[in-house]
Amino acid sequence: MEIVLNGRKIKSTPGVTIAQILAKNPHKGEYPAICALANNRLAGLYHDIRTDSAIITLDLTSREGTEVYRRTANLIFFAALKEVDDGAKVEVGQSIGHGYFLEINNCKITDKLIESLEMEMRRIVKKNTPLRPIWIPIEDAIEQFKKAERHDRVLLLKQMRKSEAQVVDVGKYRGYVYGPVAHRTGLIDRFRLHKYHHGLVLEFPATDGSFLGIVKDMPKLFSAYIETRRWNERIGIENVAQLNYNCTKGRAADLVKVAEALHEKKIAAIADEIYERKDTRLILISGPSSSGKTTFTKRLAIQLRVNGIEPVSISIDNYYLDRKDSPRRKDGSYDFETIDAIDIKLFNKHVCELMEGKAVKTPLYLFPEGRRDPYKKRTLRLKANQVLITEGLHGLNERLSSSIPRKRKYKIYVSALTQLCIDDHNRILTSDARLLRRIVRDRLFRGSSAAETLSLWPSVRTGENIYIFPFQEEADVMFNSALVYEPALLKSYAERFLMEVPREHPSFVEALRLFRFLDLLIPVLPEEVPQTSILREFIGGSSFRY
Repeated sequence: MEIVLNGRKIKSTPGVTIAQILAKNPHKGEYPAICALANNRLAGLYHDIRTDSAIITLDLTSREGTEVYRRTANLIFFAALKEVDDGAKVEVGQSIGHGYFLEINNCKITDKLIESLEMEMRRIVKKNTPLRPIWIPIEDAIEQFKKAERHDRVLLLKQMRKSEAQVVDVGKYRGYVYGPVAHRTGLIDRFRLHKYHHGLVLEFPATDGSFLGIVKDMPKLFSAYIETRRWNERIGIENVAQLNYNCTKGRAADLVKVAEALHEKKIAAIADEIYERKDTRLILISGPSSSGKTTFTKRLAIQLRVNGIEPVSISIDNYYLDRKDSPRRKDGSYDFETIDAIDIKLFNKHVCELMEGKAVKTPLYLFPEGRRDPYKKRTLRLKANQVLITEGLHGLNERLSSSIPRKRKYKIYVSALTQLCIDDHNRILTSDARLLRRIVRDRLFRGSSAAETLSLWPSVRTGENIYIFPFQEEADVMFNSALVYEPALLKSYAERFLMEVPREHPSFVEALRLFRFLDLLIPVLPEEVPQTSILREFIGGSSFRY
């Protein structure tokens, strides 16, 4: 058969693995190959090639390589835990920096425990054991995980309508995998365990391959994560299997009501805190793409009015510089994401004057023409019971409002920080909630296909890493816009739109990954979702105007 490996044609015999091909045709890169795209499908290097194929090898600096590296490191951690303390009950949690937070519920986390775990992980890595997932009958998998008291996984396996389950053995530990892993443990040579609050963090290399060996403390973000995790515990839904179980038992409607009530309670609490801070005159709201910032702002405005505060909107978008004065990237294209694309000086001047009780004529920006309207302006004046409210990319960056005293500002960070896991040992990517929202919204209301949205997503994430995430701890409060039932709600929409992605499209790999995740879920119908829900911003039917 003929194989095109990284653009080079070579001959081989059917049944050879990608790893065997690489032995004679090494991956060219600073880091070793950890996975590959075989005919535009993500595959482990243990994958057998049985027909003419186009293969592109990937290392940990690719998005797919990072995913495989972390999944394998996670397996090695649980294999080490089984050797060090077989009775310890650990749940994988949210992403912290370049690592995963791990919560141990039935044993004390000590320096000695962490040292023993890391030492055992390094022993497994040094042994360089081959890894290859195998398919076993679903009934056998259920029985094996039942004996291991993995009830979370047993429940999920029982809900699957498949004849086989994919498992992988690392030492004495048998894990269930939801995607490819490294073909040898020796490839996972950079990691570190850190004690973090009441748990620990398993740190990985960054997406550029660098490894810091430290974990930055993010107390506000971590607190928001833990708050949501406790909410999930309170309503008894911490993983996909429990969500499915409640749906099949006819509890979806009640689940939606409780989840939405928790949101409303949190928004009301934020409004109450703003009311208590008598000096607040400017509310700045920021967060990454598809976090539901617009609906959150509208719901917060209602709760502020309940407290006798009248919010007045001031749009940062109207303070963009004229196109001719806008900063450019190195390639000469305009950079509209940088804070330097905004007339910060004018924005500060107007806000200060408004706080002094003066009337201000704020600009109106004509985006098609790339300039401010020379004739039309909006006149604003703040009354005693009014506050300015704005949402935008740079709201948390102190440069945007540097002339306004800190005590007169209230900053809110909004993001969908999902705390739902697939099972105790496998997490859902935090950004997947926002990506699914955006796929649905763009396809329904913005004329963009799922393939186009997926293609743009890496650049969106790059912008967030530069302009949003570094400032998230500047917030006075964080609002988690994720709803525990939302993956099940978005399933019907997203599956339909992901099926439109052509097999040969570069985004097909990511579309297939999302499709496989959604396949685990039982859908929730949109009729159950209230018209004021943040999710209505993405599926339609909202009582708010956008």
